[in-house]
Amino acid sequence: MTATSFAVRSGGSRQLAGTGTLLRFALRRDRVMIPVWVAVNALMVLSMPNTLKGLYGTAAERAGLMRQMETNSSLRAMVGPVFDDSLGALTAWRVGVYAAALAAVMSLLIVVRHTRDEEESGRQELVASGMVGRRASLTAALLTAAVANGVLALLVVAGLAGQGAAGALALGLGIAGVGMVFATMAAIVAQLTESARLARGLAAAVLGAAFVLRAAGDSATVDGSSVLTWVSPLGWLENLRAFAGERWWVLLLIAGAAAVQGAAAYELAGRRDIGMSFLPTRPGPAAGRLASAGALAWRLQRGSVLGWSIGFFLAGVVYGGMTEGAADLVGDNEQARAIIERMGGQAGLTDAFVSAMVGMLGLIAALYVVASVLRLSGEETSGRAEPVLAAAVGRLRWAAGHLVIAFGGAALIMLLAGVGFAVGYGEDVGAILGACLVQLPAVWVIGGAAVLLHGVLPRAAVAAWGVAGAVLLLGWVGPALDVPQAVLDVSPFGHLPKLPGGGMSWAPVLVLTLVAVVLVSAGLAGLRRRDVTT
Repeated sequence: MTATSFAVRSGGSRQLAGTGTLLRFALRRDRVMIPVWVAVNALMVLSMPNTLKGLYGTAAERAGLMRQMETNSSLRAMVGPVFDDSLGALTAWRVGVYAAALAAVMSLLIVVRHTRDEEESGRQELVASGMVGRRASLTAALLTAAVANGVLALLVVAGLAGQGAAGALALGLGIAGVGMVFATMAAIVAQLTESARLARGLAAAVLGAAFVLRAAGDSATVDGSSVLTWVSPLGWLENLRAFAGERWWVLLLIAGAAAVQGAAAYELAGRRDIGMSFLPTRPGPAAGRLASAGALAWRLQRGSVLGWSIGFFLAGVVYGGMTEGAADLVGDNEQARAIIERMGGQAGLTDAFVSAMVGMLGLIAALYVVASVLRLSGEETSGRAEPVLAAAVGRLRWAAGHLVIAFGGAALIMLLAGVGFAVGYGEDVGAILGACLVQLPAVWVIGGAAVLLHGVLPRAAVAAWGVAGAVLLLGWVGPALDVPQAVLDVSPFGHLPKLPGGGMSWAPVLVLTLVAVVLVSAGLAGLRRRDVTT
């Protein structure tokens, strides 16, 4: 509403003509994506109280956890400090930062999709030729993000009300508020850049910087008082202190940041033409330097590969640094030990912890491979693939350039994660690298599913995100909820050998690799036989 009010003051109601229609259209377009994002995020939050009750069922266990958190700076960097030992406070501690980060990703994707994506494809120019106000599209995008975050907040508040109504309200509003901070930030970035891909990359980089700043601040202090924590919007959620003597005034800080950024986005939107940007793309050289479709694919995706590589290496360093303290963190808590062993195998606790963390990185790598494969869909629907295919470039050669980067890039980031683990932990380098690389067949299966959807059902290719999200949810929440093994085995990651510590079994690795090959082959066969999507 703040953004709408600003638009009305700056240009009158004509600036917002057609907002309602565009909002309904945006919600219809995202009728699958938004519910999936909201449901996954809400389920992650609402499943935590029962999980934590099983892990830390007594006051003594919860007090021991708080003492351990005061001395374990690596774990504080990962999940933040603990402010109280109630189940509600532990829930906010364990998943608050990650729920806010997921809300931020959802929000920035929504805003960029309905602003810069529309302009880049040329659809916004057609829409603007009708009875549509200058700022209607931006307003509709922000309202769509607000609806998604509002529903998420309602689910969190309703689901956690039994732990304390005030704390549930604070956590729900905090998560939704952080989502809107990044929605308005993405709105600014969408005005600055000429490419939706660059807009998403810059917005994601800001989110990554916010996480790093929060982690650095929490590592340095036990109460979230570091300046670095306060610089990060994710740190604001921590310092809201849901279920631990709520600081309601922090919500004013979150709302103020969203309002200021929204006003800036509206001002910028009014000062440029459709399709233009304040940071225009540099013209290329007079003579082309890309000699093949593969070189073009690398040019388009090299920034993404670099970003994921840096992120996985740093994640490996952080997780490696936590490995020595894994046994101290679990202590005598049999439930926590059981969850880690279920995720990482029945070997020693240290090996099980490494295996569990490597498995988590493998699950996240599945998101990379899906994003990289779906770049094919983006090239098709934007019309950029047609000029390439009109030349002496076959469809398979065009697709192969992107697939090599998708599947080879997955191998690269997992290898760098292993190197980071070796830097942080410093022991069993070969075993850790092997544990990272053994995740690849499962990652490739998810990538193969994305290729199949793109090749056979191009309009449903976005469903690949649902496949990756479901696998991520099973791998992350399933072991903590004691989900039956038969359900966990639905995920390809459930069949991988638990390394290091467990025995190497080549059969599932080879079978999963074969499944990935079959899926990719079927997807490419479908791509050859269908029309190019426009």
